Amino acid sequence: MDYKNIIIKIRRIVRSINLESKKIQKNYGVSIPQVLCLEYLKNSPNYQATQKSIRDHLNLNSSTVTGIIGRLEKKGLLARLPKSGDRRVTTITLTSIGDDVLRATPDLLQQRLAIKLKRIPVEKLKIIGESLDLLVEMLEIEGLDASPLLTAEDVIKEELIEPQSPHESSFD
Repeated sequence: MDYKNIIIKIRRIVRSINLESKKIQKNYGVSIPQVLCLEYLKNSPNYQATQKSIRDHLNLNSSTVTGIIGRLEKKGLLARLPKSGDRRVTTITLTSIGDDVLRATPDLLQQRLAIKLKRIPVEKLKIIGESLDLLVEMLEIEGLDASPLLTAEDVIKEELIEPQSPHESSFD
């Protein structure tokens, strides 16, 4: 295999991520990070979580998670509820509309990939990891912050305009 085939395969992966992101947004009116936020709430006790726990789960910065929650709240997919006894603390809860949207969305590319990766023997996973490490090094992107979310659209635009600190991500 020559280097051109490797580049084509990388472009195919990036393109599939972009196409899925656009398809989910167009067909369901939510971004992939918004779907992941709703899924986190769905799997949380009583369908509720704090903004901090959502932020930690998504591995995104506070302002990004605030934006995700705000947009989902405007669509009626989740609600902010003051914690009884301490109105300074807000609990985020999944609404029935949010649950309906979540049920309608297909499994995401990254979910399907995670299931398949779990089936691969540890030795092969190590080889894949080492190969990806080499690509990251060759592309000189070791310092680029990366969330475990497979999405690309707005992040690329924003980072080209205004580079972020290594601990921030701008997934929406």
